[in-house]
Amino acid sequence: MGSRLLPLSLVLGAAFADLAGAHSLAGLVLLIAIPCAAGAAFLAVSDLLEGRPAVVRTFTTVGALICCLVASAVRHGAPAGGAVPALALSAVVAAAVLYAIPVLLWVLQPVSLRPAPRAVTGS
Repeated sequence: MGSRLLPLSLVLGAAFADLAGAHSLAGLVLLIAIPCAAGAAFLAVSDLLEGRPAVVRTFTTVGALICCLVASAVRHGAPAGGAVPALALSAVVAAAVLYAIPVLLWVLQPVSLRPAPRAVTGS
């Protein structure tokens, strides 16, 4: 439950289901994503409380959980048979972006180049 890949894949699945026109399936997939997102957020918060360097991961997973909750609440509060509210779609996209930020920061992290150790010659 602590992996960010499961809620990310479910959020992306909900977005693609909306694109395909299966709005009820997207709502169900988004509803399933909430406990997975909560597990990832709880794990990130516990890592932060234990003193591990997880500040970015904590804020992004908690923000993505909030976006998933907002998207699900707005989607399920909309009139049946109507269009999906724009706020629900925006919250799903925001959750996907928030899950991708730590990966992007990891990829863009500068590499520390160490000089090659010098060989000691004994003459």
